Amino acid sequence: MKAVLSNADHPEYGVATIPLPIPRNQYDHCVALLESLEIGHVLDADCHVDALDSAWPVLHRLEGARVNLDELDYLAKRLDSFDVGEFSQFQAMAEKLHLTSMKDLINLTFCCQQATVITDFTNLKEVGRDHYMNIHGGCASMEELEQLDGEETAILLIEGNEGTITRYGVVYDNGMQLSQLYDGKHLPCYHYEADLTAIGISSRQEPENTKNVTWIYLPASRGQIERAMQRSGIAPENRCLWMSESSFPEEVDVVLDFRCENIHELNELALVMDKLSYDAREKLGAAVSMAKPECAGQIRHLAENLDLFAFAPGAHTPAEYGKYMIQKSGHFEYDPNLDEFYDYERYGLQHMEQESGVFTDRGYIAYQGALSLEELMADDPAEAYQREQDFQIGGMA
Repeated sequence: MKAVLSNADHPEYGVATIPLPIPRNQYDHCVALLESLEIGHVLDADCHVDALDSAWPVLHRLEGARVNLDELDYLAKRLDSFDVGEFSQFQAMAEKLHLTSMKDLINLTFCCQQATVITDFTNLKEVGRDHYMNIHGGCASMEELEQLDGEETAILLIEGNEGTITRYGVVYDNGMQLSQLYDGKHLPCYHYEADLTAIGISSRQEPENTKNVTWIYLPASRGQIERAMQRSGIAPENRCLWMSESSFPEEVDVVLDFRCENIHELNELALVMDKLSYDAREKLGAAVSMAKPECAGQIRHLAENLDLFAFAPGAHTPAEYGKYMIQKSGHFEYDPNLDEFYDYERYGLQHMEQESGVFTDRGYIAYQGALSLEELMADDPAEAYQREQDFQIGGMA
C-alpha cells in the first residue's frame, strides 16, 4: 500500500509518497519527507490524501481527506495482518456503516470479525460454517463443526435476518457494535513487526490498569521514540514506563526496572539483542545471572561482549560440563567408542579450577575477559553523556 500525501494549504510544496505500513528503517525518513511539506504533525490530521494505491477498494474513501500519519500507518498494519475473510468483513461493514474517519476505521478492525459476509451463495454449507464461527468469537471445537448443519445454519441466517448488499458481498452484522478501543489518541497495543518488547508510557497519576497508554515497540527508530513521547503528552517528570510483553531472556526482565530506566537505553539494548541468535540470547541470560547487572546499559555491554564468555548450555554439574567440553565444544575429537573411559567429572572439575565460572539455570558459564565484570559493564563516559543528552532532548520534545 502506498499513500500520496500533500499539504492541502500549500499544494505548491509538492507531494510525498509514503509506503504503508512504514518499515521501521524508513520511518524517520518518511517523517522528514512530510516535515519538508510542513505536515506530519504527531497528533494533527494534516496529511491530505491525494491518492491511495491499495488492494482495499473501501479505503479510496480516504482520498481527499486529511489524516494523521501514525493513525494511517497503524490502520495499514492492522489490515496487513487480515486474512481473506476479514478482508471482506472489514470492507463490507465499513460500507454498511458509512465509516470515513480514521478513528472509526481503526476501531472497526477490532470488531468486524463478528459480521458475516456472503460472497458466494453456491456453497451454503461453508457459509453456515463461517457464520457459526463468527458468532462464537472465531472459536469452535472440531466436534461442534462436525455436528453442525452448515446449510441449514446459512438458510436460517438468510431467511431470518436482513442483510445489507454491499460491493463486497451481502453483510449481516450479527448485532455487532463498533468497538471503542481506540479513543482517538492512545493507539491500542498491537505487535506488527518482530519487536522484542512493548513499552507503555503512562502518567504516574494514572491507575495501574489505565487505558491511557502510548506504546513504543522496541527496537524502534529514534523518531518513533520521540514521536511516541510527544504523542503521550506527558511531561518527563510524570512519565511512567512499563512493559507489556517481552522476548528478552527472563533474567533480563527481572533486572530491568521500567520505572527508572531510560527509554533510549532500553532501545539500545533492544537493538543489540535484535541481532542475537536464539543460542546467543540463551548465553546472555546465563551471563546476566553470573554478572548481576543493575540496568539496561550494563546488560547491553554484556550482550555486546558475549564472545568473552564460554558457555556450556544445559550443564548443571561438573560431570555435565566435562561431558559438554569433550563431546560438543569442538576442542576434542570425541570417539563414542571410548565413552566409558572418559572421566567427565574429573575433567569438568579440572577445567573449572582454571577459570571463573558458575552454574546457572541455563548451564555453566565462565568469563574469560581481561577486565573485571564491573569494568566490562561500566559506561564509557562519552556514551553516558550522549545518552543523557538524548534523554533530555526527548524529554523537551
